[in-house]
Amino acid sequence: MMFSKNLSYSPLFCLLTLIGCESTSKPSGNTMLLSGTIEGLRKGTLYLQKIQDSIMVNVDSLVVDGSPDFKFKTEIESPEIYYLYLNKEDGDSLNDRILFFAEKGEISVNTLLKTFESSAKVTGSENQKLLQEYRKLARQFDAKNLEYIQAYFQEAKEDNNNALDSIRAAMDNLLKRRYLYALNFASTHGDNVIAPFIALTEVYDANIVFLDTVASKLTDQVKSSKYGKEFLNFIERRKAEEAIE
Repeated sequence: MMFSKNLSYSPLFCLLTLIGCESTSKPSGNTMLLSGTIEGLRKGTLYLQKIQDSIMVNVDSLVVDGSPDFKFKTEIESPEIYYLYLNKEDGDSLNDRILFFAEKGEISVNTLLKTFESSAKVTGSENQKLLQEYRKLARQFDAKNLEYIQAYFQEAKEDNNNALDSIRAAMDNLLKRRYLYALNFASTHGDNVIAPFIALTEVYDANIVFLDTVASKLTDQVKSSKYGKEFLNFIERRKAEEAIE
């Protein structure tokens, strides 16, 4: 099959528990001004984080004491996934990290303390807007796949082989449609860094021909970005590995 989903590997989201600190670089003119409000927060520590060499590192931090408002200022070489991590000092690390697409300019993140991650509203980032657009339909694929899984287990209990074959075929077709959606979305938005990001995280194991098509749609500026370089290097490694096989 031309598509295969290997869930045990992802080039970007191998998050380790080691937390390091990143030194502040000299201003380059690509400044991100991040601000927002965490309604209900009175005390805690807020960390601005990103992935560096497969490790989550702290870019900056802010102690919150009384006011729910926060501000960060940092330099961004190119649009990149960052995280806001809230340590409420309550021993619970679940739902305390917000993923967002950082880029130069003013970006705001507003949310609620009780539903820190799910209530987050991010504005000011074009790539974040596109990521949210992509995920909206991707969630529909996920929901449909869950329906198929539930139906599969139900039919399996009744040993209904014909129904099982039909469900497996439907799941394979759904996976192909999701891959085509991701590839088309990346190709359509080749002038934004979201394109190589989607290719690397969603369809990295697709047929190399399709990845080449996405690469051909990238603008020079996107190719020179962090994810653009990673994507092009990834394609070269894939081609080298397949040539050996």
